[in-house]
Amino acid sequence: MKTITMTLCASVLLALAVPVQAAGDPKAGQLKTSMCAGCHGIPGWRTAYPSVYSVPKLGGQHADYIVAALKAYKEGERSHPSMKGIAGSLSEQDMEDLAAYYASSYSGPAN
Repeated sequence: MKTITMTLCASVLLALAVPVQAAGDPKAGQLKTSMCAGCHGIPGWRTAYPSVYSVPKLGGQHADYIVAALKAYKEGERSHPSMKGIAGSLSEQDMEDLAAYYASSYSGPAN
């Protein structure tokens, strides 16, 4: 019985030690979009370079997809010089905030 109790206590302590990922804040994310807008578009407008660079529109994308893409650029799993630099400068909270903002905003069909 003592082993079960110790195992249960250790499991609870480990669960409490795991960092909790804060949910993204769309309002905070909106304040962080200036570096995104030049290529990915301004709400109500098309992306700046759709035919040349095939830049995706972010508004309406799933938040998990945006976070995964930003992490992949930051870790070098996806390759694009500008995105690697931009994603490299973002904290996990920045990524979550940006993803929450773009997931909650939709300005029409993608180009």
